[in-house]
Amino acid sequence: MEFIFLPPIAIFILSFFKINRIAMSLIALSIIFPAIYIFNNHFTNTLFFVDNLNAFVILVSSIVSIGISIGAISLKDRINLSEDEYKKFYRFYGIFWLGVIISILANNMGLFWIGLEFATLSTVYMIKIIPSKEAHNEAWKYLIVGAIAIALILFGIILIYASGKANLGENAMNFYILEAHTKSLKPFLFELGFAIVATGMFIKMGFFPMNLWLADIERHSIYPVGALFSGILESAIILGFFRFSKIAMEVNYSHLIAFTYIYALFTLFIVSFLIYRSKDYIRLFSLSGIEHMTLISIFWVSGGYFAALLHFAAHAFFKPALFLSGSVIEQNGKFRFKGSLNIPVMGKILISALLLGIISLPPSPMFFSEIFGFKSMIDLAKNSEYFGVMIFTIFLILVFLSVIFYKFVNIFQEGVYSYGKKGDVKKSEYLMLIWFIIALSVLILPNTFNYLEGIVK
Repeated sequence: MEFIFLPPIAIFILSFFKINRIAMSLIALSIIFPAIYIFNNHFTNTLFFVDNLNAFVILVSSIVSIGISIGAISLKDRINLSEDEYKKFYRFYGIFWLGVIISILANNMGLFWIGLEFATLSTVYMIKIIPSKEAHNEAWKYLIVGAIAIALILFGIILIYASGKANLGENAMNFYILEAHTKSLKPFLFELGFAIVATGMFIKMGFFPMNLWLADIERHSIYPVGALFSGILESAIILGFFRFSKIAMEVNYSHLIAFTYIYALFTLFIVSFLIYRSKDYIRLFSLSGIEHMTLISIFWVSGGYFAALLHFAAHAFFKPALFLSGSVIEQNGKFRFKGSLNIPVMGKILISALLLGIISLPPSPMFFSEIFGFKSMIDLAKNSEYFGVMIFTIFLILVFLSVIFYKFVNIFQEGVYSYGKKGDVKKSEYLMLIWFIIALSVLILPNTFNYLEGIVK
């Protein structure tokens, strides 16, 4: 298990020396090997544990890391970065990965929080790599919002610990113990702690009431930062929500449903119209990521574990590929939609597949995840005394998703049918796009479906 920490540590150390872009990318993608080992070898101890759920999340994150590493090869060709700025990116990328690994594999709630804090602080520095006033301001904004979110998570964890301390002692800090002994928890303290923890996590993912900060920082930072946020950091955060909500289901399921649905619906309502008014690709991708996180949360608490995990993995592959494609589709006119897809045919096909797949057009994995997700909501409604309210909720979600669908299709058509100066696509960018599309294709294989159905029983 210790080997999984070696690639990020190696990246951090080598960032102090002269960097060969390809060699650094190869070191970064080597994280896949310990991830595969962990995927096949589970264990449990006081600080860390691996089960089917976090083994899957760490594997997905390592696959995303490979794509980001490949995409970063062309970073200096797309953005005017000095050697020192390029080194800083990899330096904090290594620290970021350490935090994410700790958070994903943590059995201890305190260690989970420490991992998120590592990842948060490192991304502050990655945001301000570009020496611009906007990037500097957004880094400070993220530090403030991130501090609020991480403080809420810490306070909520303290309350959850207090809810189990009397009966479980120091073991009340462990996810594994808490989930196995939910009857030993004080319901009021736990539910209060859970609501605060969940609010902190939702804020870190750009949920209501802080919807715009995420789009702002991803707009003014380099393209791989958006990819790291959407493909890896949000994976660690949503895994935390999975862990805490599984315990909350046993404490009071109806309260969990009410809290998550109301919070997610408010967020989806605001985000759908922010997307409708979006003016550029990076904001569009960022706000779309918030939309998908709300769906994953809703599907999960509705008992649609298969749908939530399929949607989670598809989002983790789609969104980094689109953020990294931002350097391609914006090269002939930043902050504009029109003319953005005037690139070589193969590049246009690959990026078009991603743009249309993210709105759940078949055979996108999101097409299947949403079908199964809404089915889980209907199944939950059948067994509920609030059947009418649940059906109305599904109707509202579909209305909000229709607004988002219209916007994506509209800007896709504008890009395809407008003309202007033709842009280029680097070899490493082709490789990055192909890598992510292969990963997405694997998700819709029957064997993958069978595996995902067995992760949470």
